[in-house]
Amino acid sequence: MRKQRKITVLENVLVLDYAAEGKSLARVDGKVIFIEGAVPGDTVDIQLSKNKSDWAEGHVVKIHTHSPDRVPAFCEHFGVCGGCQWQMLPYEKQLFYKHKQVTDNLQRIGKIALPEIAPILGADKTRQYRNKLEYTFSPKKFIPTEEFRKMKEAGISLTDQPGAGGFHVRGFFDKVVEIDTCHLQEEPTNLIRKAVAKFAVDHQLPFYNVKSHQGWLRNMFVRNTSTGELMINVVLGYESEESRKQLLDQLLSDFPAITTLLYTINTKKNDSLHDLNPIVYAGKGYITEKLEDFSFKISPKSFFQTNTRQAEKLYQVTRDFAELNGTQIVYDLYCGTGSIGIFVSKLAKKVIGVEVIAEAIADADENAALNHIHHANFFAGDVVDICDDKFFEQHGRPDVIITDPPRAGMHEKLVKKLLDIAAPVVVYVSCNPATQARDLAMLDEKYRVEKIQPVDMFPHTLHIENVVQLKLKSDLA
Repeated sequence: MRKQRKITVLENVLVLDYAAEGKSLARVDGKVIFIEGAVPGDTVDIQLSKNKSDWAEGHVVKIHTHSPDRVPAFCEHFGVCGGCQWQMLPYEKQLFYKHKQVTDNLQRIGKIALPEIAPILGADKTRQYRNKLEYTFSPKKFIPTEEFRKMKEAGISLTDQPGAGGFHVRGFFDKVVEIDTCHLQEEPTNLIRKAVAKFAVDHQLPFYNVKSHQGWLRNMFVRNTSTGELMINVVLGYESEESRKQLLDQLLSDFPAITTLLYTINTKKNDSLHDLNPIVYAGKGYITEKLEDFSFKISPKSFFQTNTRQAEKLYQVTRDFAELNGTQIVYDLYCGTGSIGIFVSKLAKKVIGVEVIAEAIADADENAALNHIHHANFFAGDVVDICDDKFFEQHGRPDVIITDPPRAGMHEKLVKKLLDIAAPVVVYVSCNPATQARDLAMLDEKYRVEKIQPVDMFPHTLHIENVVQLKLKSDLA
């Protein structure tokens, strides 16, 4: 028999501060407790999920007194949906704790000399700011406790539910919250999601089950632009031509705002689209976004910053930190579709972009051509392999390196490569200050951090971008 785990609840605990990854913290008998769903200043009961000798983790099961900083969440799905985590904090407090997160990570992990960290650049628009959302359809609809009780009392079948379209429940890969209104993207995003789900229910077409890997309606991507274009990509678990055409024709009829409509047949066991080919059903197959006076083509698998207006601020900071005057060769590492390199190109002598994903490089070439930029070249491959002496002889050694790695940060081999190259200026754009701090500690061998600028790309979430300017110590002596 499986031994039943003892449930431990800590009562009347005062929450003291925020820790990493959006968790709050408290101290009980000298032990640090990391807490989900609390605000500093709350007094709460905490049910522990992990309990070690010197630390523990848990979630709030009861709030006795509310923090003066706590505000009502504006979304009815807050606390259940796996999206926003910080709606219960006023935006100025979110910015305070995000700035603190950057400071704590750089000081605690980096352990290097740092200049004063500039005030965080907050978003002017804190709702409907996303240009991309991915919805999931599932036969397993999450039913909150109170609704579950009422259904049971009313004798409503709990197993014979039509499914749901929305976002995963936090902590559950197979259950989906049926979203009424998501406030992160402008309409008609919610109306389109509901129409797609209703079509499947009305025509008795099954929602995709991630456990059995069966079902027709799987995912839907909605991408919009500040230029008024709208792309929809409906992902299906198998081809059913008649039903597919009927659904897509209905979307085009009911939502004339759609400028590009695609569908993707995904028979795999994972949701990744990188090895699949979205098929254009209507429109040109892509949308075009603008940052300042630059245009960027966004195809269904392209990476593009999901907050357009904040991306503009992020890239402006990056360009400022590069300190370009028209004479420098700029290397844009992890260049993706070339957005940063193109954004700084007017002030650079030459731009060299390197990215491991070949499809992204093809998009980067198209974006350079779209903007009539002829002094930018993009190369597919690993920076460590590509950037050798022969490459430098052909394209020139970098005066400025811009690096924008994924959340995992830079590979140790790449950090060593940067130390070998020894470009006078490095601008490090990061979506994870913790891994950025780790990399800065290694770069400290030759570089000194000169400027730090946090930028909030995702209001109401725990995520934060941070831009750091580094210069060679030998040049500063």
